[in-house]
Amino acid sequence: MPAKVEKLKVNFKTLEEFKKFKEYGIQELSMFEDLEANMIEDDSDSPFYGIYYGDKLVARMSLYQIDAKFDRYFSPPQNYLEIWKLEVLPDYQGNGYGKILVEFAKRFGLPIKTNPRMQSSGFWGKMDFSNVEYDMERDRGENPFLWYPEGVEVQKN
Repeated sequence: MPAKVEKLKVNFKTLEEFKKFKEYGIQELSMFEDLEANMIEDDSDSPFYGIYYGDKLVARMSLYQIDAKFDRYFSPPQNYLEIWKLEVLPDYQGNGYGKILVEFAKRFGLPIKTNPRMQSSGFWGKMDFSNVEYDMERDRGENPFLWYPEGVEVQKN
């Protein structure tokens, strides 16, 4: 059965699953606190997407849409997506789950930016992402990799 990307619900079950991922951090902890304080609903709009193997969450990413007015990467300036926390559990790596998540993001047809961990730059290269020439003022210590849909190119300063 082919893996399917699902928008993840923000609930205690999902947050328990997140604890298995290395990139578990402040964002999840704050969602957990919000849930405990009943501030967010089970169906609230979550930026998280994931892939389940059976009933186990084995891959996930956060996907945010950034408004064109903040675009310092693409020409012409436009809304773009930013991928954060793309991660596949170690026992499930090498099965194409990361690729499925990235292909899912590309289907929105918007340019994509990500800041991968250094050891994953080969993966992003295979996904047709390219790293930009580092600009200290713009990139502020990030190492952005970009994907350009047809008709979009890198912004020239």
